[in-house]
Amino acid sequence: MEYWLEWARGPAFIFSFSFMILGLARHLALTLWEIGRVWRRAGDKSLPFRQIARSTLQWLFPAGRLLQSPLFSLTSMLFHIAILIVPIFLSGHIALWFRGAGVSWPAIPNALADVLTIVAAVTAVALVVQRLAARSTRALSRFRDYVLPLIIAAPFVSGFLVMHPTFNPFSYSSTLFIHVMSANLLMILIPLTKLTHVVLLPGVQLVSELGWHWPADAGSKLAVALGKEGEQI
Repeated sequence: MEYWLEWARGPAFIFSFSFMILGLARHLALTLWEIGRVWRRAGDKSLPFRQIARSTLQWLFPAGRLLQSPLFSLTSMLFHIAILIVPIFLSGHIALWFRGAGVSWPAIPNALADVLTIVAAVTAVALVVQRLAARSTRALSRFRDYVLPLIIAAPFVSGFLVMHPTFNPFSYSSTLFIHVMSANLLMILIPLTKLTHVVLLPGVQLVSELGWHWPADAGSKLAVALGKEGEQI
């Protein structure tokens, strides 16, 4: 098992982390390129940046949705907070970065990390249950929409068991291996699934706004496509 642990924490981690970074960088670069291309072709290049910024903040911090669908919105918000804070600010993870790359940053207390880890696991299951229970979301959901939250929860559950062996019915080595490999799998899936919104979400409102700024000759091309040349549309 020691060999497989070293492989999971070494080559497998390096590949997964590099794949995630390069994949997200590709998505971000392509999005920025398309934003620039659409803006250059737009007939009206004036953009309401203040309104876009306000809408973006409302998307990033959807406090208003708590009134519309409080249970789902609160569950989703807690889920996102937990899965972002724990991997980045866990003292054990920071120690690994310091040992491997010589960089470190402030960590959250272990007690808070435990609470957020439990929150991440519980809300992941709750999101799946709520998606199944609501007819509107169930009709729009695919298999991956149910599986992804559970895959995200796997590193948190296994990590909690690693840190608390008294609650762990499995061996330490096997649980640590599952923890590392589930995290590696998650990093590979991030640029391949809707999890790309981790970097693309801040630009959604800008892209949406640009979608309505059509090229100057869009009207004539639409008329040709509809066979309505010379007619009012």
